[in-house]
Amino acid sequence: QVQLVESGGGLVQVGGSLRLSCAASGRAFSNYAMGWFRQAPGKEREFVAGISWGGGITDYADSVKGRFAISRDNAKNTAYLQMNSLRPEDTAIYYCAADLFGTGAAAQASYDSWGQGTQVTVSS
Repeated sequence: QVQLVESGGGLVQVGGSLRLSCAASGRAFSNYAMGWFRQAPGKEREFVAGISWGGGITDYADSVKGRFAISRDNAKNTAYLQMNSLRPEDTAIYYCAADLFGTGAAAQASYDSWGQGTQVTVSS
């Protein structure tokens, strides 16, 4: 497994941008697909974006397509989530997760390592 630490969350106004980072330590980061998930108050945790272990496949929830972008830098053992045109409904705790040799799929059960989360609050 890998250990994951998210950062970059905070308070932003509607229409603003944030970039979340997920730093990994432990086993070979490049062998892991990375996913971003979020959980809003009173709601289930949901898939946001995923990127395959090779970086060639990405997937997004419909609610964030065209606004969010997932990427990875294997040299820095870090995955990113660039979030633009933020909306109040994007307010949530954002978690990154890792899946060995995965495709970055939406299924949470595919991921075996999770970070502690970082809070994103979008004010109107």
